[in-house]
Amino acid sequence: MAARLGACRIALCDRIENTAGAELSSRWIQSPGELHIAVACAGIEGHDVALELLVCLAQALWETCGPAEKEAYWKHLASEIEAGVSGEIDEEALREKRRLLASRAAARSGRRFERYARASFAGTAAEYVHCLWHEVQAREGPEHLPAPWLRRRLQMLARWFPPDPGQLLFPPRAGASIRSSGGQF
Repeated sequence: MAARLGACRIALCDRIENTAGAELSSRWIQSPGELHIAVACAGIEGHDVALELLVCLAQALWETCGPAEKEAYWKHLASEIEAGVSGEIDEEALREKRRLLASRAAARSGRRFERYARASFAGTAAEYVHCLWHEVQAREGPEHLPAPWLRRRLQMLARWFPPDPGQLLFPPRAGASIRSSGGQF
């Protein structure tokens, strides 16, 4: 992942505002040779700041994916939708999925599907790295991605971006719970 993203400059700010004056949790800009990321941190727990940073990195990573990778991810998302999976990895991806599936016209929109795929990939890639850091807890319920589908996504990312030597995402035995580098989920 780091090789694809290249140099990154990260700024932790008390607050970030957009041009309309609304507060943002983060912002990133790719410039020639460097990715610039700003993350708001005033009044926010360090863990949440780190996850917001991971989402920014994953959004930028999506932009580096080639056509074959994007197509494979799109096909995976299409299979989830066909299977009736209603949940998602995080709130942003769930919001985009609901927009996509709001009507037949919306469901046919390539632009909406692309926005959904980008949000879904960003949340999944952020969670992938998060799983490698420490023990995580999977959430259950209709708004959350079911464990078998989450596992498939994480396996795809593990093929594209293998963990460093010594880091385990999954246990060595089949059928066991998903594991990070020392915990389970």
